Amino acid sequence: MRLKTELPRFRRETGMTQSGLAALVGVRRETIVNLENGRYNPSLRLAMDLADVFHTTVEELFRFEAEKD
Repeated sequence: MRLKTELPRFRRETGMTQSGLAALVGVRRETIVNLENGRYNPSLRLAMDLADVFHTTVEELFRFEAEKD
C-alpha cells in the first residue's frame, strides 16, 4: 500500500507556500516537499496538525492506495 496525499492541492487552493506551511506545523520545508512527493509518511501528530491548518480531516489529506505491479 502506498500513501497518497492531497496536500499539494490544499496548499495551492489556499495560496500557501511549502515554507509557510512548514513554519505553521513546525517542520522543515524539506519535510513538506518529501510528503508531497510520497517519500515520507507523516506521524499521526503531523498529519493532524496539517489537517488542522486546512480545516479538514486527515482522511481528506491522506489515503492509502494499492501499489501497481
